[in-house]
Amino acid sequence: MFRFNFSFKKIMQMIQKICALFMFLSVVTALGAAGFSPAAEAKTIVFTNNQWDSQMFHNELAKFIVENAFQGYEVELSTGSSTLNWQGMINGDVDLDIESWTDNVTTYEADVARKDIIPLGILVPDSAQGFYVPRYMIEGDPKRGIEPLTPDLKKVADLTGYAHIFKDPEDPKRGRLYGAIPGWMIDEVLFKKYKYYKLDEGYNYFRVGSEAVLFASLASAYNLGEPWVGFCYEPTWITGKLDVVLLEDAPFDPKLYREGGCEIPKQALRIVCGGHFPEKAPELVDFFKQYKTGSALVAEALAHLEETKESHAQTAVWFLKKYGTLLDDWLTPEQAKKVRDVLAKL
Repeated sequence: MFRFNFSFKKIMQMIQKICALFMFLSVVTALGAAGFSPAAEAKTIVFTNNQWDSQMFHNELAKFIVENAFQGYEVELSTGSSTLNWQGMINGDVDLDIESWTDNVTTYEADVARKDIIPLGILVPDSAQGFYVPRYMIEGDPKRGIEPLTPDLKKVADLTGYAHIFKDPEDPKRGRLYGAIPGWMIDEVLFKKYKYYKLDEGYNYFRVGSEAVLFASLASAYNLGEPWVGFCYEPTWITGKLDVVLLEDAPFDPKLYREGGCEIPKQALRIVCGGHFPEKAPELVDFFKQYKTGSALVAEALAHLEETKESHAQTAVWFLKKYGTLLDDWLTPEQAKKVRDVLAKL
């Protein structure tokens, strides 16, 4: 005959523990069925990161606001080419493109018509881009003892006669024309322009790997007073600090534009989102419709970024502390207060 060594008190304690365990499992199951889980508490919003400074600055600025003024959101960045990120928005893998150069996107109007892409607001009203040269190339710089080497250079077409001035250091018998960054949509237009004006007969179209390398080449040539011609755009820290000239071109024509035979029109830089975004984060749509800066403010922020060597995130905090009144234009009073309370602790 078996003898049990458990007292009645111990048995009751075991029963209570088992009941408590069942109650805990029941609650967890109920919460899971209702959709409650730690992972579901925050929605992830994905911004494009096409890897140019002004967009990276705006990304950090908007990220700081979204994560501190609104509840339940976290921001991630999709780093890649503008072409791939655009397709990501259409597919639903990417949510927002801040500082979108939509005139460079050949499918923009069709994408909007299909509601694959939704324009939310205008970030900067009139930004320029194209082939630039330092002003001293055309006018000289008496203070620096620089003579004008290309006094008659006004238009892109005029470059054909100056390949011997803009020598390629790796191929001195030809000129060097700096193109845009590989993967940027504007690079296709610029390369067609290079072909259209037969610049390929005297120049090498030289692509660098990043905006930083491109601007470093311009800054280095500028500091030495040497020839340089290539792609640039506004607003950037480099155009804010250096005196450069955008070369003229034939008047804009939609048909010629895609062939490279006319000017690149000034364009509004937009905030656009994928067609899925308004349903995913409706309260953020109103914020991005109100969110705008301007060329002068962006150029100042980028100059600060370059001079201080701070990160884009640190520059965003600096900007919000200096221009905190912009929060009142972008947010409700309650939301603006949340952001200011966080800024006050930094």
